[in-house]
Amino acid sequence: MCELYVKADPILYESRSRSLRIRGVVTTLRLENQFWQILQEIAEVDGMTTNQLITKLYDEIMELRGEVVNFASFLRVSCTRYRAQREARPVPLAVVRSSSAHS
Repeated sequence: MCELYVKADPILYESRSRSLRIRGVVTTLRLENQFWQILQEIAEVDGMTTNQLITKLYDEIMELRGEVVNFASFLRVSCTRYRAQREARPVPLAVVRSSSAHS
């Protein structure tokens, strides 16, 4: 079972810092590359940039909770929740039929 995890490309768990402006304040976030990739994917699905998505998430969590104790951890959890939700969503039958027609 652990092979699934230990054979991951090391670039995926290498950390990278990015600076962005949230509510007029320059902030630096450090996340693993895989999380940056997932945030980019979410942003593209929602028709925005990664920075716009992060700012929106920050604004929404602040509105809901009034504070964010660890924003980087919040972003990681958001990414895992996005992936879990996406994987749980069934593929529409029309897509399955279309794919099998090409086989």
